[in-house]
This record gives sequence, structure tokens and C-alpha cells, in this order.
Amino acid sequence: MPTPRDQRRRSRRDIKPDRVRALELLAGCGEEGCTKASLRAHGFATAEIVELVRGGLATATAEHEVAGGREHEVARVRITDTGRRVLEKARQ
Repeated sequence: MPTPRDQRRRSRRDIKPDRVRALELLAGCGEEGCTKASLRAHGFATAEIVELVRGGLATATAEHEVAGGREHEVARVRITDTGRRVLEKARQ
């Protein structure tokens, strides 16, 4: 029977299903990444996106885009090499 200590170790190694889904989405966006708005439209909360960035699994940069003749600032999120490794490990 696993001890609480074993369960803590296992939970640290396992990646949350939502995190895997977010990384898969980011990996599918290619080099340009996804906008924060796109991630939010797929059901990810801002706090979840922040966790990816703080965990080193993704980067977020502010970019300016022109739409409808107006300039807008958007946050673009990209998967990191570490995020790709974690995703590969989760897929195994």
C-alpha cells in the first residue's frame, strides 16, 4: 500500500491533464504561438496560463497587432523546450 510520501512523489511527477491539453495546444500553434485570448477561448483561465509561464513551460510576450484599423496589444504565448519535454514525457 502506498504511503502518503509515495503519493506526494507520484503527484509531483504527474502532470495535470489541463496542463497537458494547454501544452498540446501551444505545440500545435507552431513557432508563432497562441494569443492569450485564444487560450482563454479554449477554456484556460489566466491563472493557468500564468502557471505555465512561471513553471518555465511557456513564455508570454506583449505584441502589437493592427485589426480593424486600430492597434491592439496582445499577449502571445509560446511553448518552451522544457514544455515540449514535459509534453513528450506526459504522452508516454
